[in-house]
Amino acid sequence: MDTQTQNFSTINPGDRIAEQPQSIEEKSQQIAADTPDITIKQITVPTYFIVDEEDGEQKALHHVRDAEEISDVVRQARMDENGDRKWW
Repeated sequence: MDTQTQNFSTINPGDRIAEQPQSIEEKSQQIAADTPDITIKQITVPTYFIVDEEDGEQKALHHVRDAEEISDVVRQARMDENGDRKWW
């Protein structure tokens, strides 16, 4: 990306996906948005949500590209061992 394009980009830098492969550890360190502590508390949004797969492997889900899958993971986390949804 040239300098002129970078200066006028409307995309949040944390929304970009690196062109080079990254490890789970590298992805887990990236921040998509970080609000200043101006009112009640600071809010930090990770670029990637690291989730555990059923086979024990970890997977990095990008907060924009993989939003639907992140929602699925959250829904699964709300179910008990019988598959019943638990609300808390």
